Amino acid sequence: MGNKLLLLITKNGDLADNLEKEVNCSFSTSQVNSIHAGYSIALNMLPDIILVDYSSLGLESLKNLSNFKSSHFLNKSFLFLLGDQENKRFLDQNFKDTVDEIIYDKGCYRSIVKEIEEAVKIRGCLTNYWKDSFMGLFNLLEYPVILLQDEKVVAMNDTFRKDFFITGKQEINLTDLVVERNKSKVKETLRKFHRGKHMKATTKTSLIMNEKIREAKITFSKLDKNLCGQMIMMINFTGNDFPLKEEVGSNSPETEKYFSTYCNQEEQYFTKREKEIIALLCKGYKTKEISEALCISAKTIEKHRANIIRRTHSGTILESIIYALNHKMIEI
Repeated sequence: MGNKLLLLITKNGDLADNLEKEVNCSFSTSQVNSIHAGYSIALNMLPDIILVDYSSLGLESLKNLSNFKSSHFLNKSFLFLLGDQENKRFLDQNFKDTVDEIIYDKGCYRSIVKEIEEAVKIRGCLTNYWKDSFMGLFNLLEYPVILLQDEKVVAMNDTFRKDFFITGKQEINLTDLVVERNKSKVKETLRKFHRGKHMKATTKTSLIMNEKIREAKITFSKLDKNLCGQMIMMINFTGNDFPLKEEVGSNSPETEKYFSTYCNQEEQYFTKREKEIIALLCKGYKTKEISEALCISAKTIEKHRANIIRRTHSGTILESIIYALNHKMIEI
């Protein structure tokens, strides 16, 4: 489990440097000098704690402070406002309901950090928030979605069951959706993703289930940085936009590159004879007509048809031909 993330929004470099020294054992920190930049960074980092320094930013800069709590993605981050004692009454009246807590600077960096630590401790762990929210909408999502614990599928929505023909209580691992030769690489990639700082990865790959291969856009998203090994996987077969907003959460380019490069379908090819049969099938030839044209038996043709269906992980010869044309395995 990694440190909690603290986002400092301040123009005071000394404040940022000294707070970073004080919290280095408990928090990982990042610093920006405006509310606007802080909001964009917060959507990317999804920090546990956001500290806004009123003294260095000034009143005008705080007019958009409420945005942090209006966003569903940030309303569980702990939002602090750091103020001075001279403006205590004004800040209490105008910002008490906008932030979770106002900290008043007593001239001691350690006291600021201590107040943050105590407030977070009292509030407790927010780890299950994302999981509870996600599970509440689980079966309403039109995309196939699964909840993973490491590589094991611990929950799947109705759309996933329908698209992958799952009936009853069937135990599935994510590696069951990947061709055999790539299973170990998938496991290692997931382990790195769990340990890394990124919240999501979106990419294009091929998935296999019940001996059929389907092209898909997939999105991995961690439910919470502190939920070790748990994440969502959304599958989009339509080829349209990704189901999660691009600007929310940090992307993992390593994971995206891996799935784009290595999780493609098995290397497929057709023999010269199979290509000849497919070409004649596309022209509307029946088995008997193909037999006469190529001078081979009907039994041999049926064997070639079965091989074509098997290689493309299809259910019918028509599906195989469409798949082969879409993947440029043949030219007609």
